[in-house]
Amino acid sequence: MSDAQDAIAVLTRIAQEPRAYAENWKRNHQRKVIGTFPMNFPVELVHAAGALPVVVQDDRAPITLGRTLMYEFYCGYARSLTDQAATRKLGVFDAFFLVDHCVALLGAVDAIRFELPEQAVFLAQYTASMDEAWTPPQVREKVQSLQSQLEELCGESISKEALARSIRLFNRNRQLLRQVYDLRRSGRTQITSAQMQMLVKSSMVMDIEEHTAMVSGLLASLQAQSDSNPALVRLHLSGHFCHGPRPELLDIIESCGAVVVDDDLFTGFRHISTDVAETGDPLDALTRWYFDRNNNVPCATRAQKNVDWESYLLQSLKNSGAAGVVILMAKFCEPHMLYYPELRKALLGSQVPHLLIETEHEGLPAESIRVRMEAFLEQIRRPANAAAA
Repeated sequence: MSDAQDAIAVLTRIAQEPRAYAENWKRNHQRKVIGTFPMNFPVELVHAAGALPVVVQDDRAPITLGRTLMYEFYCGYARSLTDQAATRKLGVFDAFFLVDHCVALLGAVDAIRFELPEQAVFLAQYTASMDEAWTPPQVREKVQSLQSQLEELCGESISKEALARSIRLFNRNRQLLRQVYDLRRSGRTQITSAQMQMLVKSSMVMDIEEHTAMVSGLLASLQAQSDSNPALVRLHLSGHFCHGPRPELLDIIESCGAVVVDDDLFTGFRHISTDVAETGDPLDALTRWYFDRNNNVPCATRAQKNVDWESYLLQSLKNSGAAGVVILMAKFCEPHMLYYPELRKALLGSQVPHLLIETEHEGLPAESIRVRMEAFLEQIRRPANAAAA
């Protein structure tokens, strides 16, 4: 195996076994591990308090005990969180923090409170309406409350210097991962969409300095590669706000003759898109980051008049040269379901081919998806073949 393949294999294993990594880190450092939930929690605060921030991932196991705590018409991620709580898989976390809300996630958090009463849960609900005059000061107040709660929980004061250092460390990590994205868009490296997802997911669960060191070495290996194949159809993956699509689904998409060159997945570019300002008051910078993220990669869970997801998506296609979009929608994800008609209208209006694939926590209709993907790629290729004739 090459150095790049070795590094990706290690990061993939950690991304697939986040609890094992967190348990080892906790044992070695004798510090707290804090579970956070998607999408906008400022993990720099946890790091500055001396704890390990871990974005709680969905679990591959079938949902069993969790079925008694949450309805089947909630999304797979929320039901998986509930099941992990019920089956006592979340014991490594000393507390849970979140700033985002939807009915499903709040239901899962309530189930965690019910099943794990000894583990504290903190909700600092950010205002979702981004345009209101009162939103920035309200979010700033929430950031301040998160700092106070973490200081009390960890027994350690968070200084401005410590928080500024944490901001720099996480910015550096995001910048390196964005360089990998740049290489992939340009066709100057060989990396699959499943591998790219694992690079991002591992950054959500690992000690940030350890992860940055590994990605830095990986980047040097990737820059020496070239994998431009004009026969492959260039695609953009869109959707999946809270958890990653199954790697085998991503493999099916690319095995049909496509190459994924960009995405706006949460376990992808959405997560690493935006740095925190490194000047000025760190709490002000973390407040501003919340708004900057939605300006850079708009989200259907936020309300903002001067940005929209469909415009961002169309511009992303121009930047990457993607010929089509595969929209991955987690079943029962209400924000995505409600926004999809706007995306569809914009894509049809711009004559951009797109394919909607609804995903579930359990079960993958592999052959059905493969047939649909092959037909979709043929639809994209047909105009080019006609023009060549």
